[in-house]
Amino acid sequence: MRVRVIGAGLAGCEASYQLAKRGFEVDLYEMKPKKFSPAHRSENFAELVCSNSFRSDALTNAVGVLKNELRMMDSFIMKVADETKIPAGSALAVDREQFSSLVTKRLKEMKNITLHYEEIEKLDTSVPTIVASGPLSSKAISKSIQDYFQEKDFYFYDAVAPIVTVDSIDFTKAYRKSRYDKGSDDYINCPMNQEEFLAFYQAVITAETAETHDFEKELYFEGCMPFEVMAKRGMKTLLFGPMKPVGLKQEGKEKPYAVVQLRQDNATSSLYNIVGFQTHLKWSEQKKVIHLIPGLEKAEIVRYGVMHRNSYINSPKYLEDTYRVSREKYVFFAGQMTGVEGYIESCASGFVAAVNMVQILQGKEEIHFGQGTMIGAMAHYISHASQSNFQPMNANFGIMNLEKIVKKKEKKEAYAPQSVAHIKELKEKYGL
Repeated sequence: MRVRVIGAGLAGCEASYQLAKRGFEVDLYEMKPKKFSPAHRSENFAELVCSNSFRSDALTNAVGVLKNELRMMDSFIMKVADETKIPAGSALAVDREQFSSLVTKRLKEMKNITLHYEEIEKLDTSVPTIVASGPLSSKAISKSIQDYFQEKDFYFYDAVAPIVTVDSIDFTKAYRKSRYDKGSDDYINCPMNQEEFLAFYQAVITAETAETHDFEKELYFEGCMPFEVMAKRGMKTLLFGPMKPVGLKQEGKEKPYAVVQLRQDNATSSLYNIVGFQTHLKWSEQKKVIHLIPGLEKAEIVRYGVMHRNSYINSPKYLEDTYRVSREKYVFFAGQMTGVEGYIESCASGFVAAVNMVQILQGKEEIHFGQGTMIGAMAHYISHASQSNFQPMNANFGIMNLEKIVKKKEKKEAYAPQSVAHIKELKEKYGL
């Protein structure tokens, strides 16, 4: 049986390896070096366009837990990353050239992987296919995917507000209340007096913004405006906009001069996004600014605000937690276009798509990794998040279920042992 994999990025390479390792013939399509996206330069596979860091290796960190799960299941990308790592403290960083070269070399050496250096312009669902063409997919395949899902948009700008964990919010300063007490107390409010607001405002308008690529300089999706751009139009733009205090006074307390609101971001109420704070600020600057907000001085930021061109499908509408298209038997999507954000997350999606393609082709049940694991939590997030406001997500403990009740300070240490136990069970059951 042959399987087509479109795209030789992290997800596509992981998927190809897992399929080939299990005896399937793989046709891996990559348009480089004949054609490059605006962000790619190397002819090698699995090119690391941004950072060379795979982030933390600590088992008290969500991405560290995810990497451990992948290592336990013989992840190809993790194996090569470990072989090409360079000193980076508790993080896993790689020599990006060595990493991509070795990924390419190893896949070329696998006898049942046939490499096709050509662009796939049209999605063909008559053959078993894993689509992993990436967030900068070519215009042709993007149009074909858009037509396939009958969606109006495919390329657009992310306008994503920062997300923090609810456990890290200081409720001696923050309080729950909806504006004018309409409905239930759905919002968390962080009040500021005039002095606090002025310090915050100065920090915002003097903060450094991230550079954008030439190919990103377009109109924002639905006209979204960066928070710092609003701020530079004047203080009143914020005070009459995302930080307006009207209708948020606490009984027996002085009316706040400004209020930062946070809105629930996941079903378990463990994550909250900062309303209206989509931004171009560098992540280090965002951290400084957010920690100036009363109640968020020690906030754990699980996702920073971004505004950049991206392409991804509305996965909760179309995909199962195996990354399979719900209406199809042999069509899977993987990588950042599914709404997973980050190198390791993309690799993990490729792994899940590949092993489930194998299960389907062998007439076996699909593997649902479950929210007790980080790999399963990511798969659950992209298939169960809000269809009307779906946004990409990094690995974080806010989307993973902790099945044992532990003290707050012991929480981070409790995820990894649970994850290891679940992966061992899945390995034994499915031979992963």
